[in-house]
Amino acid sequence: MNNLIKGWEVVIGLEVHAQISSNSKLFSKSPTHFGAEPNTQVSFFDAAMPGMLPVLNQFCIDQAIKSGIGIDGHINKISKFDRKNYFYPDLPSGYQISQLYHPIVSDGKINITLPNGEKKIIAVERIHIEQDAGKSIHNLSNDLSYIDLNRSGIALMEIVSKPDMSSSTEAMLYIKKLRMILKYVKTCDCNMEKGNLRVDANISIRKPNAPLGTRTEIKNINSIRFVGQAIDYEVERQIQIIEAGEEVIQETRLFDSTDGTTKPMRSKENAADYRYFQDPDLKPVVLSNEKIDSIRQTVPELPDAKKERFVHEYGMNEYNADILTETQETADLFEQAAKASKFHNEESGKQIANWIIGDLFGFLNKESKSMDDLEFPIEHISELVDLIIEETISNSIAKTVFAKMLETFENPKAIVQNLGLVQIQDNDIIKNIVTEVLEKNKAQVEEYQNGKIQMFGFFVGETMKALKGKGNPKIINDILNTMLKK
Repeated sequence: MNNLIKGWEVVIGLEVHAQISSNSKLFSKSPTHFGAEPNTQVSFFDAAMPGMLPVLNQFCIDQAIKSGIGIDGHINKISKFDRKNYFYPDLPSGYQISQLYHPIVSDGKINITLPNGEKKIIAVERIHIEQDAGKSIHNLSNDLSYIDLNRSGIALMEIVSKPDMSSSTEAMLYIKKLRMILKYVKTCDCNMEKGNLRVDANISIRKPNAPLGTRTEIKNINSIRFVGQAIDYEVERQIQIIEAGEEVIQETRLFDSTDGTTKPMRSKENAADYRYFQDPDLKPVVLSNEKIDSIRQTVPELPDAKKERFVHEYGMNEYNADILTETQETADLFEQAAKASKFHNEESGKQIANWIIGDLFGFLNKESKSMDDLEFPIEHISELVDLIIEETISNSIAKTVFAKMLETFENPKAIVQNLGLVQIQDNDIIKNIVTEVLEKNKAQVEEYQNGKIQMFGFFVGETMKALKGKGNPKIINDILNTMLKK
């Protein structure tokens, strides 16, 4: 069911431009290194020199197919390239090679989980391949604009959703999930700061069950947070226009992150304005079942499947599974640790997940580090959990051991031995300490026996303090239960 904002239903569709991870451009051998000197990665074709012909980069086709498989889309066995005609200084040929009528992927889907736990499927209409334009630079001179063609011809996937989103929250969740999938299949690095993932948001509002309203498009948003801000501003702007008795104009707008507003860019073009026609220099892309199947074999286990497996195989909750599968690297490290445990069961898996998510991530966040900066093997977490399960150390002692691991990078067993932290499990030793604790706290014992049962935790704490944190909690609890009933 769609959310209503001030009685209005919001309709959102997103077009995500993802730069294909490839060492060369879509139709030339020019490199694609980010940050290179202007106009140093430009072939004659990229600069639209007369007589230059495109040569299709097969690797980019394979990457688009992998992306289509990642979103559970239909891979079209025949796709074609079209010319999209428009004139702009950073488009030297006067047209962009794209796919309008016959895209390489159609009918995909992205599953998102809303903040209330509800699941929602966002349909993806298509993925088509196209070449990027160059870049116009206006801040180097008061009188001149400059053109950098390094990006000209870089391969892009335009991933077009159906208008299935009804809030900025849903749009942000969709982009996060799509970004996760693309990074899993390694077809785009999704670095939004470098412009490798850009979002165009199409937004309209209507009263429930009314026809679709006039939409505006917000171009080239380069941050998930900005996507949310742009949508929220645009929805409020359109509501104010309509409720004032005016009409929303179909146009393209830009988001200004400095003041959080959208500003007019140009009137919105339709497909007819671009005079699309099939590119005469490029043959259709024809794929066999064998080709598609061979690429399918290279696609790793995807986030949704991995999350479901983690929940069932390791008995963890969905929240932990979400965090551990956010990147393939984190998921792989968790599994590496889980498999290294001598127990390798639900109990060890759950505990390892908790230590990684709580203690390890907490440390890394505090130090502004990533998992790549981890200075001890992830198997040390497995060894630590094994020591807890074996009751060699308690959970409280494990915290001390973990802190020492971060400091010295030693393995947990060595730390426990060197610091003499092995858990005391001798019933007689623990019973003597419990006896001393109860003797010293007779008033509290009387309170407990008169019904103040919360005092039990006090006795456990005092006993553990006397044993310097090394007492076996189960044995302490059993002995206290027995002695307090006398």
